[in-house]
Amino acid sequence: MIRYTLRRIAQLVPILIGTTLLIFTAVYALPGDPLLALAGPDQVISESVRAELTERYGLDDPLFVRYADYLLGLLTGDFGVDFRGVEVSDLIARAWPHTLLLGLTAWTIMAVVGVGIGTWAGMRAGGAVDWTVLGATTVILGVPYFVLAYVAQIVFGVTLRWLPATGVREGWPASYLLPACCLATFGIPELARLTRAAIIENRYADFVDTAIAKGLTPWRITLRHVLRTSLVPVVSILGLSLGGLLSGTVLIEGIFNIPGLGYTIFNGITQQNGPVVVGVGALLVLIFLLVHLAVDLLYGLLDPRISLDRVH
Repeated sequence: MIRYTLRRIAQLVPILIGTTLLIFTAVYALPGDPLLALAGPDQVISESVRAELTERYGLDDPLFVRYADYLLGLLTGDFGVDFRGVEVSDLIARAWPHTLLLGLTAWTIMAVVGVGIGTWAGMRAGGAVDWTVLGATTVILGVPYFVLAYVAQIVFGVTLRWLPATGVREGWPASYLLPACCLATFGIPELARLTRAAIIENRYADFVDTAIAKGLTPWRITLRHVLRTSLVPVVSILGLSLGGLLSGTVLIEGIFNIPGLGYTIFNGITQQNGPVVVGVGALLVLIFLLVHLAVDLLYGLLDPRISLDRVH
């Protein structure tokens, strides 16, 4: 187990380097002058100030030299300083709790609803419930992400006033519930369909016949035997979805004005503030990779028939 874990961690290192290099290159290859963005609407900056800022941030150094310096700092927990002199780690510290609350709330909704309706449909395969679940998930998959978010904001936030339309002034859960539902909606169809397929496959397995012969109740068989075995592929989707939800909140946080990591990286892009975009982007990549590692290690715990060494 320890050897497998160390090997998986070693495999993540080149992926982390490659993805952060890609982000770094893409950000600093964008057209435009980031120093002029600091000058405000007048777009005027003196040559002395430009020279000082260029030297301070190493903007005249080759790209790979700047990336090497950044990577060395990142390994020590230094996310750099933005073009306004603010530590990126301070920006992350202020924004991270909002993204964590939003992501975990959305993930909980997705897990409960997706696994719940998937199990329900799988146990009634071919019936009205099953066809209803399949039809509803198909419709949801066809709705654009931003359309659902804007419609939900207008209907439930502005018209009905059931939940706050924007901001986080009312705290958790009120301010986070509506955007979390929108964020979770697009993971529910895949999770429900996968759970349904796994339930249908496992409900006729030999161990189910053995449980029936022992006189166990149908719901006990479903929850303790069929569902547990079916969760092996489902956990993979849930784990990757958690990383994806935490790192994919840019649009939702922008629409609902939630000052999280997604909103921070969005502002960094619009303001051409490269250190912010790179720093937050590197953190989100790291989170996604760590979640992926945790999912790999959970395989063997959910199904004893699966050996960690055989998974990869």
